[in-house]
Amino acid sequence: MDIRQDLKDLFGLENVDYRVNLSKEELFHEAIANDRGRTRPDGPDDDQKAFPTKLGIDGPLVYYTDPTCTGRPTADTFAVAHPEIEESVWWKADFKKFDPAKFDGLLERVVAHLNAKGGHMYVKDVYCGNDPSYAVPYRFVGEYATHAMFAHNMFPKGIEGVEDEEGKRWTLLNVPSFHCDPERDGTFSQRVAVADYKRRVALVLGRADYCGLVKKTMFTVMNYQLPAMGHMSMHCSANIGKRGDGAILFGLSGTGKTTLSADPDRLLIGDDEHAWTDNGVSNLEDGCYAKLIDLNKEAEPVIAAALSMPGTIIENVPPLPGKRMEDTDPQDLDLTDSSVTENTRFSYPLSANPNVAEGAMGPAPETIVLLTADAFGVLPPVSILTSKEVMYHFVQGFTSKLAGTEVGITEPKAAFSSCFGAPFMARFPSVYAERLAEKMDKNDTRCILLNTGWGGGPHGVGKRISIGDTRALLNAALDGELHKEGAEYDVHPVFNLKMPKSCPGVDANILNPRNTWEDKAAYDVAAEKLRDMFRKNFESKGFAKLGIEPVM
Repeated sequence: MDIRQDLKDLFGLENVDYRVNLSKEELFHEAIANDRGRTRPDGPDDDQKAFPTKLGIDGPLVYYTDPTCTGRPTADTFAVAHPEIEESVWWKADFKKFDPAKFDGLLERVVAHLNAKGGHMYVKDVYCGNDPSYAVPYRFVGEYATHAMFAHNMFPKGIEGVEDEEGKRWTLLNVPSFHCDPERDGTFSQRVAVADYKRRVALVLGRADYCGLVKKTMFTVMNYQLPAMGHMSMHCSANIGKRGDGAILFGLSGTGKTTLSADPDRLLIGDDEHAWTDNGVSNLEDGCYAKLIDLNKEAEPVIAAALSMPGTIIENVPPLPGKRMEDTDPQDLDLTDSSVTENTRFSYPLSANPNVAEGAMGPAPETIVLLTADAFGVLPPVSILTSKEVMYHFVQGFTSKLAGTEVGITEPKAAFSSCFGAPFMARFPSVYAERLAEKMDKNDTRCILLNTGWGGGPHGVGKRISIGDTRALLNAALDGELHKEGAEYDVHPVFNLKMPKSCPGVDANILNPRNTWEDKAAYDVAAEKLRDMFRKNFESKGFAKLGIEPVM
């Protein structure tokens, strides 16, 4: 395989030196020596971006993004709107149309920029997906060694049995040194992240050096491709019990998706991105990209231990005052310091987890868990869902934001994200809901709605449902206790949800949330208020027109 010739044929790149498939150790040194760009507001474009800690090569790499891009730049995320795909893509504010002619001109200018600039770029060949039946070869080509190291951490390597690799390969060209001109290039700003589904090419340009773009760009690609192959692509965690029983957990940030899937009695398939095919459930990744802000090291011992592992990447955690990063033990870093961003991150290999399923694959799930954290305190701790209800709650993707977590939020606020990952879902929500219903029906999969939020009142009045009760409810669901023949249920009069009357190890009184409120009339008002939010979101998103049946 002649990568130089491949990239010349694909892009027209000629005057570039490629550093191809370097080891993580080599990339560690390259990043410290060569990755340069802006790290401070109004700072220069030649700051050092990557640093060692006191552990040197035996510890993590610490990396700083441009201060304007400490998370995914949603306003600057596009796909090329070719006529043959335009009707099948779910266009929205954080995934907009890019004019095909503008893309052609932009790509030409990026290539001309790189040819004129010369110098070197890093190439890392990986795959997206652990199952060779659908795995996509993914070639990262970029200016920063840190990003190549991140690709190595986060994606599978050496997947055997992938047919027509060259015909399936996606290539991401990552060029922070090219700043877009919105008027000329058709962008919204000087940066852009844009995927071309026809050519299997993606561009990440300008001040868009957040590591997550190397991952999420490909996840959005897979969310477009997998449904067309008859597979279900999912933003979820997944694990396997001792009986060989699979489970998947959908949930937005703060609902417990990662924590609840990390169970010492179950093997972890993965914590974020998966495919469900006729072969079962498989991880699209080979790594984890965890939030670090306010990390409780006792509650998250795997992440805490990995902070000191070689080959991992710590992103945007500030240095200690008056101390060089080179003199700092990574365990001493202040993980509560949000002065750079609330979205401090950490990339580490999946193998850092103690219990990983072989090949990051498992069987079709016996149980699906839709997680929500209801800060209004009105949803049942657990509900049994029919297939119609699964589709409804899946496309709604409800959780809530807490008072005080964002400026201007003084009471709980409803948050809806279709398919529990709307920004990354390239097709319409109904496509994924239908795939999910088909897979569940074929595999006789059961489903629950698990509320990890509040009871006895809203946030600030009531108490959060204990992790002990949540674990007991989850374990009962995984064991089939909540669905067994003869189990008794109440039906919630407002939400029309089926609530178990009992669960092993749980006080039956909390299973109907109305029982936990002193003021029953206040509960009824709060429940109807949340129900109306569900109905408003359902109507505003046009889910009925997409074939989703209203159940609330």
